[in-house]
Amino acid sequence: MADYRRVVELERRILELDSKCAALRAEKQDDDYLQNASSVLEKLKSLYTHAGESSSLPRLLQDYTQVILDITFYEENKLVDQEFPEEISPFKIQQLLQDLTEPELLAARLAPSQEVQAVLGLELLECVYWRRGALLYMYCHTLHQRKQWIKKNKATFLKCVQEGVRYLMKMLQVRSSLKLSDGVVFHDSNTANLLTEGTLSDTHLLTMMYIGELCFWAVKYEEGGGGGGGVGGMDSAQCRDDTLHFRDIGTHILLKYVRVCEGPLQGQGWNTENAKEILNILQ
Repeated sequence: MADYRRVVELERRILELDSKCAALRAEKQDDDYLQNASSVLEKLKSLYTHAGESSSLPRLLQDYTQVILDITFYEENKLVDQEFPEEISPFKIQQLLQDLTEPELLAARLAPSQEVQAVLGLELLECVYWRRGALLYMYCHTLHQRKQWIKKNKATFLKCVQEGVRYLMKMLQVRSSLKLSDGVVFHDSNTANLLTEGTLSDTHLLTMMYIGELCFWAVKYEEGGGGGGGVGGMDSAQCRDDTLHFRDIGTHILLKYVRVCEGPLQGQGWNTENAKEILNILQ
């Protein structure tokens, strides 16, 4: 019975996503991401009946997650191209965040005996965290330039900043830093230094810079006072208890960013000027 329920739920989700993809393709038939999503959905529709087999379920959920990543990427690009219209952006962003959260929830529900990261894989789990955090970063970057809006909606802005930092920190924490004592022999000291710092890709470095900028904005507007009241109706003291320690987080992450860029990655095109300017303010 449990296997049957899993099959039915996955079938329903696949068909819902297929309808959404078809509607979006009517807007832009030649979009590469929507074309890829449509191709994977065709495969999923022919395979979902076997989802009850434990060996196939992770593969199905991984393909399903890739479809969500492709569809939401198309939707995000529309928002970015439109410079996050004030009228629709809050609703659209909330919807995108929910869509990008779904793979984790679905994996936990359909494969309760396995860890989510074992079902989705480390790269996909990193990607869904990264995409949520990067979306909020881009939104906050746009809002940061709307001074009058922030004066009236400071609490909303700070809440977006906080959630962005949380998602990006989760992305960095998916894979713990490799320890040299684990018995791994490195023939390249730069590679060893990068891995021990947890810097596994350009995206990890970009994530550090995004966190630093978000923390800078948080410190700037938290200490600027005025506008918007507490997040979710909380008073300022309660907000301080519940929010992240942006100054400490930003300092820690940017110091690591500078250390990596000026150490193992020196001469690779990574600029540290902005990071150092922010550090001068945060420290």
